[in-house]
Amino acid sequence: MPANGRMLVCMLLMCRGVAGSAEQARDDAWWTGPMLAPSAATLPQGHVLVEPYLYDVMSDARFDGNGRRQATSGEHDTGSLSYMLYGLTDRVTLGMIPRFGFNDPAGASNSSAPGVGDLTVQAEYGLTRFEESYRVPTTSLVLGETLPTGRYQRLGRSSDGFGAGAYTTAVSLYFQDYLWMPNGRILRVRLDLTYALASSVELHDLSVYGTPNGFRGRASPGDAFTADAAGEYSVTRNWVVALDLVYQHQANTRVRGTLPPPPGAAERPAWRSDSGSAYSFAVAPAIEYNWTSRLGVLVGVSIIAAGRNAAASVTPALAVNMVH
Repeated sequence: MPANGRMLVCMLLMCRGVAGSAEQARDDAWWTGPMLAPSAATLPQGHVLVEPYLYDVMSDARFDGNGRRQATSGEHDTGSLSYMLYGLTDRVTLGMIPRFGFNDPAGASNSSAPGVGDLTVQAEYGLTRFEESYRVPTTSLVLGETLPTGRYQRLGRSSDGFGAGAYTTAVSLYFQDYLWMPNGRILRVRLDLTYALASSVELHDLSVYGTPNGFRGRASPGDAFTADAAGEYSVTRNWVVALDLVYQHQANTRVRGTLPPPPGAAERPAWRSDSGSAYSFAVAPAIEYNWTSRLGVLVGVSIIAAGRNAAASVTPALAVNMVH
C-alpha cells in the first residue's frame, strides 16, 4: 500500500474509541457504501441488494514505464456494472456482477454497438461481525470468478472488445469497522485486499491485446493485486461524504504468436509483445444521499493520479443502492 494509504489507515485507527459526549447511534447513520470498496458485511438471509453503476472513463494521458505522465488523444469508455447480491444465509452472500460498455477510442472508430462485458460471480463468507462491546470489526472472505462473456478477439474494430477472454479467479479479504469521532459522528472504514490470477487466452486476429488481423497465438495476463482503503463520514443521517484510496499492481502480460507469411514466403513470422508490470494509484471522493436505510444514491469520481504503464483517467460515476 502506498504511503498515503498507510497514513489514512493509521489516522483512522488512532481515532478508534475516541468519542464526544453524545455518540451518534449506528441506526441513525444511513449508507450506500463508498464508490469502490465493497462491504465486508454479508446480507441477512433472504435479503437482496442491487446496486447499478453508470460511469464514463475519460483518458487523455498515460504514465510510461518510468512513471512520467505523457499526453495522449482523449477517449471515452462509457459503461455500467451492477452488484446483484442475495443473502443465502446470514453468513453467506452469493452474487454476480454483469457489465456492459461502449467505447469511443482516440483516432479510431467507436464501438459498432453497446456490448456485453465479462461476468463475475462470487461468494462471500462472513468471518466476524462488528460488535461495539468487544470492538470486533466485520471481516469476510470472498471468492470470485470472472467469466469471459465479453468479446475479445476476431473483432471487426478494436473498440468492439469488451472482455479479457480469460477465466480470472480472485480471492479477497474485506474488513469494515466503525469509529466514533471526537464530535460523536461515525466514520465507517473499510480495507479490501484482492489477489487475482487469470488463465491464458487463445487469440485469433484483431483482439483487445493489440494483435492484428491474421494473428494466431496466446496471451498470458499477469496476476493482479488491489488494496482499497476507504472511509465514510456520516455528516447527517441522510448525507455522507466518502473517499477511496486505491493501489493496484498488475504483472507483465505476455502475448506470443505468429502473423500471416509475406507474399512468396512459407513460414509465418513470429509476433510478440510485453506490457511490462504496471501499477496505479487512484483517489475516489464521493457524496452519498440516503432517503432511507435501504435506498440511497452516490455521485463520485475516480482519478488515477499516478502510475506506471497505466492510463491516467478521470471517471465520474453514479450509483443507486437498493436493499430489500
